[in-house]
Amino acid sequence: MNTSKISRRSFLKGVGAVGTTSLLAACGGGDSTATSGAASGAGATAEGKVINIYSWNDEFRTRLEAVYPEVESTSDDGTVTTLKDGTEIHWIINPNQDGVYQQKLDEALLNQASAAADDKVDIFLSETDYVFKYTDAAADVAMPLTDLGIDPDTDLADQYPFTKTTASDANGVQRGSTWQCCPGLLVYRRDIALDTFGTDDPVAIGEKVKDWDTFRATAEELKAKGYYALASYADTFRLYGNSISQPWGVEGSGTITVDAQIMKWVTDSKEWLDAGYLNKTVKGQFNDDWNKAMGSASKVFAFLMPAWGIDFTLAPNWDGPEGSWAVTNPPQEYNWGGSYIHACQGTDNPEHVRDIILALTADKDNLIKISKDYLDFTNTVSGMEEAASDDSFASAFLGGQNAYEYFSPVAQNIVMAPLSSYDQGCVELIQNAFSDYFQGNVDFDRAKENFETSIMERYPDITTVQWPD
Repeated sequence: MNTSKISRRSFLKGVGAVGTTSLLAACGGGDSTATSGAASGAGATAEGKVINIYSWNDEFRTRLEAVYPEVESTSDDGTVTTLKDGTEIHWIINPNQDGVYQQKLDEALLNQASAAADDKVDIFLSETDYVFKYTDAAADVAMPLTDLGIDPDTDLADQYPFTKTTASDANGVQRGSTWQCCPGLLVYRRDIALDTFGTDDPVAIGEKVKDWDTFRATAEELKAKGYYALASYADTFRLYGNSISQPWGVEGSGTITVDAQIMKWVTDSKEWLDAGYLNKTVKGQFNDDWNKAMGSASKVFAFLMPAWGIDFTLAPNWDGPEGSWAVTNPPQEYNWGGSYIHACQGTDNPEHVRDIILALTADKDNLIKISKDYLDFTNTVSGMEEAASDDSFASAFLGGQNAYEYFSPVAQNIVMAPLSSYDQGCVELIQNAFSDYFQGNVDFDRAKENFETSIMERYPDITTVQWPD
C-alpha cells in the first residue's frame, strides 16, 4: 500500500506522518477480535473500569445524565460520572476553537494501542464539519457500528437518513450515530416584527423571508425602521455552504475547489453589508459583538439558527422578557451542526459503549425526553413528527410556540452537501479571508490570495485552489 499517500490522510494532518501499518495498529484497527466478541455477547473480555469520553463541551454529558438509566452520580466539577455498576465515565473536554479538540483527540488516538486499558479512548465525539476525517475507513479510528452489534438498518431505522449518511464512510459503513438532527430556522424578535410589519405571526413573517429576493425586500423595510435584518454576513454562510455541489477537496488531489455557491455568498454578503442590512460592527460569530447582538438593546431582527443555537447561544445571551422570540421558515433549507458519537477502535468497554450509543441515539422515548428538556431537535423521524403536533412541546422562551412544527419539515428535506476531510478548515478560513474584504481591509483579489495561503498552511498537501469561473 502507498504509505506516502496515507501519511497525508486527514486523520494525520497536524499530528505528523505515520505509515499505514503503524496507523492501523495505533488506532486499534488491527485487533478487533476482543471488542467484537464482547459486543456480540460472547463475553470474551471483561469490561474495563473506566470509560474515557472525548468531547468539547458538556452537551453530551448532560444528555447522557438525563436519559441513561445506568447513571448513579456525577462529580461536582463534572469530570467523572459514576454508573450503577461502579464503572466511571471520565470526561476529557478540550475546546473546539482553533482545532484544539482535534489535536488532543488525535494524539490520544495515535497512542491508543500502547495506552493502559483505563487510559484508552472508548467514545469520542465529532462534528459535521470534521466527521468525515474520523469515519474514514483507512484511518480506522471509529468502529463500524455492526462490530458493536448495532444494526443500522434495524436499530437505527427511524433516524433521519442524512444523519446516517453523514456518519458513514465512503463505502456506506456507518461508524457513528447521533441523538440530534440540526435543521435550521429563522429566529426573530417579536417586538421588531410588530414595529416594522404590524404582526409577529410566524406564518406572516415566514412569507416575508421565504426566499432570498423576498428577504432582501424585507431587509429594506427593516432598515427604514432603523433595524438590521441579520447581525453578520457569517449568519448566512451555512445556508450557502449546504448548497455546494462538489466537495471542498478530495484526498490525494492536492486541490481545494471553491464552489460557485460559496462565491455567491461572498457577492450577496457584500451587497447586504453595503446596503446596511447587516451590522458592520459584528464581525463573524461566537464573539462578544455577535453575542451582544442577541441582547434587548440590539437592533438586529433575526438570526439563522438550529435548535442547539436557540438553546446554547440565543437564550443565554437574551436579557429581555421571556417570549420575545419566535421561529419561522428560513429563506433556504439548511442543516447546521450535529454531534456524532463514535466507538473508538481498541476500546476495552464495547458493551458499555454499545449500550450508551443505543440509549442516546436509538431509544425514541429517551430522545423525546432530550427534546423536551433541552429543546434539541432529536434524531427520530416519527418522534419529531409527533412533537410537531404536540402542544406539550411549546416553548416558553418562544412565547408558547412549538418550534418543532417548523423544524420537522425542514429536516425531512435536508440533503447534505458532499463532505470532505478539509471541511472545517475551508469553512473557517474562507470566512476569515473574506471578512477582511467585507470590512474594506483588503480588496477581492487579495482576499482570494489570503485564503489560498492560509489553506495551504493548514493542509500542507494542498498545492492548488480552484476558483469558479
